[in-house]
Amino acid sequence: MDFEKELSVVETGIEGLKVLDLSVHGDSRGWFKENYQRAKMVALGIPDLHVVQNNVSFNANKGVTRGIHAEPWDKFISIAAGSVFGAWVDLREGSETFGKVFTCTLDPSKAIFVPRGVGNSFQALEDGTAYTYLVNAHWSAELKKTYTFVNLADPQLAIEWPIPLDQATLSEADLGHPMLSDVVPMRPKRTLVTGCNGQLGRAVRALAEKRGVVSYFDFCDIDTFDMSRSEQYCQYDWDLYGTVINCGGYTAVDRAETPEGRSICWAANATGPALLARTCAEHGITLVHISSDYVFDGTRELHDESEPLAPLSVYGAAKAAGDVAVAGCPAHYICRTSWVVGDGHNFARTMAGLSDRVADEGDGLSQVTVVDDQLGRLTFTSELARGIFHLLDSRAAFGTYDMTCSGETVSWAQIAREVFEARNGNGDAVKPVSTEDYFASAEGPIAPRPHFSTLDLAKIETTGFEPRDWRDCLSEYMSTKID
Repeated sequence: MDFEKELSVVETGIEGLKVLDLSVHGDSRGWFKENYQRAKMVALGIPDLHVVQNNVSFNANKGVTRGIHAEPWDKFISIAAGSVFGAWVDLREGSETFGKVFTCTLDPSKAIFVPRGVGNSFQALEDGTAYTYLVNAHWSAELKKTYTFVNLADPQLAIEWPIPLDQATLSEADLGHPMLSDVVPMRPKRTLVTGCNGQLGRAVRALAEKRGVVSYFDFCDIDTFDMSRSEQYCQYDWDLYGTVINCGGYTAVDRAETPEGRSICWAANATGPALLARTCAEHGITLVHISSDYVFDGTRELHDESEPLAPLSVYGAAKAAGDVAVAGCPAHYICRTSWVVGDGHNFARTMAGLSDRVADEGDGLSQVTVVDDQLGRLTFTSELARGIFHLLDSRAAFGTYDMTCSGETVSWAQIAREVFEARNGNGDAVKPVSTEDYFASAEGPIAPRPHFSTLDLAKIETTGFEPRDWRDCLSEYMSTKID
């Protein structure tokens, strides 16, 4: 072994498969090494494993050969005693290097990180070889169904085993694995979408269908999975999932000010995300969560991601609590948005209906009052879904991102006027009023609204995402989504 060398990583030509030269310290007594040190490994580009199990394969005799197995979890492999010739094959569906082989010799001075879906095999080169590996998922019947194998002797792989396979010790199972041409590739981890029947949930499903990846998605709503109830989490095998997109939430901001609404709002927007974040953290799942401009008091004209939380309402406080909980999940994206419009009940659709009533003149409605002292930008769910997929696809740094449409900051009254004008040419029917005057005769509690809701898009734009102008999206929405 090469003693006293520095810890370093060697790329293999297969994405994610990395060989590590470990720092080994030896003397007349033997040697010592840091076999796995999380901070150092992560700094070298090895993903945080979230280790749940440590396995040891003891091989009594030289020539014992095992593989080629691709299990649905990541592995960190090292040698405690002896040495092996290792061979790894990319068996991941859609991988540009599918079928590519990498080989090398491992002794206690080397380790290798093997990502999920890369087939693993080795041949003991010495008697008494101890082959150890850390994994980030437990075995389960569901995961067992996703295993992938390829034959050690496949001529297409052309692995040059130091000890010919007819002289090696193999199991009957390993002898019977399929050739590469017959392998069923390992599919990516699944994505769970909560709140699937809401405006954003529908947009996420539509984009997944457009991209041809919807078969990798599972969708649920509160009727099938109430994420605020801890006992409901056992219905999922969380090791099957690589991503959770939380589109669920309580959005009745005025009703949240009532005793009944307050508890429902807190369960959906704070308790649920906290339980979900804990579950995702335990299983190494990336969590995407949707935040709101209501976590701010609206005193700043432009809100960026570093602004301290200062909610005005019960709804805003619950969303802020959810943000804090989700931020505790190591792999998270908090997508902060405002003034959402999509497939469902929303401001643009409501204004289009009122424009029709004014145009019809059947019920005497001649004008509509809309507040003009709340300022912001619309967010169309198609854009929000596109931004979410962008963060995941580009593997952007985890954290909080403001994510709305781009364009001019305007009032609700200005947006209403544009909807009226596009719908029936009757924009003059919109009468601007203050928030105070609008709610003067309202019955029941009214949640305070932020005065300024415009979010700063600089951070998301640095990732390469270009949000569309809300006016372009509104024009398209009016012509395609509203009958």
